[in-house]
Amino acid sequence: MARRCDICGKGTVAGHSISHAHNKTKRVWKPNIVKVKAKIGETRKTVRVCTSCLRSGKVVKA
Repeated sequence: MARRCDICGKGTVAGHSISHAHNKTKRVWKPNIVKVKAKIGETRKTVRVCTSCLRSGKVVKA
């Protein structure tokens, strides 16, 4: 399953973890994706949505 929001398109972001000694190791930030049965038009669909879209009201749960 791809970690991508179906509404806003938010996905994984890569970067570095930096220690106090400034050693850099690669790390990944993943979005909080939830499967939700949402109302899209007149139909009820299962969509993968990030929790920030749920909280902001971009998705109506069915």
